[in-house]
Amino acid sequence: MAAARSSHEAAGVGGVEGRSRESGSGRFAGSVRAVGRALHFPVTGAARGIRKITHAHGAGESGLGRLIELHAVNGAGDVMVTVALASTVFFSVPTDEARGRVALYLAITMAPFTVLAPVIGPLLDRLPHGRRAAMAGAMLARALLALIISGAVASGSLELYPAALGVLVASKAYGVVRSAVVPRLLPPGFSLVKANSRVTLGGLLATGMAAPVAAGLHTIGPAWPLYGAFVIFVAGTFLSFSLHPKVDSAKGEDIALLAADAEHLHGPHRRTTLRRPGLRTVGPAVTHALAANASLRCLSGFLIFFLAFLLREQPLAGESAAVSLGIVGVAAGAGNALGTAVGAWLKSRAPEVIIVTVVAVVLATAITTAVFFGAFLVACLAAVAGCAQALAKLSLDALIQRDVPEPVRTSAFARSETLLQMAWVLGGAIGIVLPLNGVLGLAVGAALVAAGWLTTVRGLLGSAGRGGRAGT
Repeated sequence: MAAARSSHEAAGVGGVEGRSRESGSGRFAGSVRAVGRALHFPVTGAARGIRKITHAHGAGESGLGRLIELHAVNGAGDVMVTVALASTVFFSVPTDEARGRVALYLAITMAPFTVLAPVIGPLLDRLPHGRRAAMAGAMLARALLALIISGAVASGSLELYPAALGVLVASKAYGVVRSAVVPRLLPPGFSLVKANSRVTLGGLLATGMAAPVAAGLHTIGPAWPLYGAFVIFVAGTFLSFSLHPKVDSAKGEDIALLAADAEHLHGPHRRTTLRRPGLRTVGPAVTHALAANASLRCLSGFLIFFLAFLLREQPLAGESAAVSLGIVGVAAGAGNALGTAVGAWLKSRAPEVIIVTVVAVVLATAITTAVFFGAFLVACLAAVAGCAQALAKLSLDALIQRDVPEPVRTSAFARSETLLQMAWVLGGAIGIVLPLNGVLGLAVGAALVAAGWLTTVRGLLGSAGRGGRAGT
């Protein structure tokens, strides 16, 4: 009996101690989980908040939310590459040598794109089921090129330049496909202007958030932002395939012809008798708006390359070359964001008048900057050009939605964006070959805008007075 009681008491004591140890262990594990949740919440909470915004107003159900997120990934990856190259492409070698290299590789890399660009639109028309694969391919190409650039940065090899411009080509190709995708993902009651402004704003916000992260990574080493770009673009590759399957659907689509009417057709279609060509031509308002937008996109490419080298030799007053480029870049980005926000607010109100007005403002600003060349005016021109480009593009979107029949609207977006990318390439080429004279360069930039404005102002205002396509 005593032995039994002793054994029972011992067991009881041991049981209490076991429960006590288990209780302590449970409290410790709970504390660890609580700390983990606390550390994890900022990430998951932010992700849920972003997802709630991007998927609002039916964008989640239609698939537009995923495209907004993909475009944000695209912007973040591009800015990582830009920051990494800022101190290598432009500052690691003498200006003349850098200009020569960039000009050479622009010719080698972008010339094929310029030649093939007119084929991209028709190719998308014939291979619509490859849109997700095309976007994923553009992401994967940039991921691999980012790794190549990271090695070139460390070794200083010449492969840096073709790889950097290859990233540029892939980015432009992504932009063409993205423009073709948006009309397929419109939520009920959404206009193309509203959808495109959301997508653009998503990209701009991601760019703004990723830029300081890229700068922080650059302090570790020049290759680190490129490692970040690799990770981001790989994520974008997988995210591309998560887009809604209807992105690849071509049901009900036809091929758009970038002509005002059957009488203005060029190329093989001019010699072909088309059934009801008016259903495939885009109308005079769209063709004039596209020409005006092309002049602004040409100016954008021109300013990027011309100012990149000009500010290296002639920085803004009291600033280094890198800071000068940063100021101009921030001004352009802020202007673009402002133009996107204002364009979304204006919606589709008098798009022809908006285009005529903003191009006129850019022309006046460019002329003023050329005559009274100075640091403040250069930054103002960058901001005004960014704002005008965003407003004019959203107005073009509104005209395409208004005047272009739905069966060819997707094709019209792809082909118009291809033309705008070609205008950007042309502007960049002009910016590289010009002498580094601020007054001369900005006078040339003003002339590019004037050519687009003077040839379209009458047609756009006339179209606005007649009420668009219906009135032609």
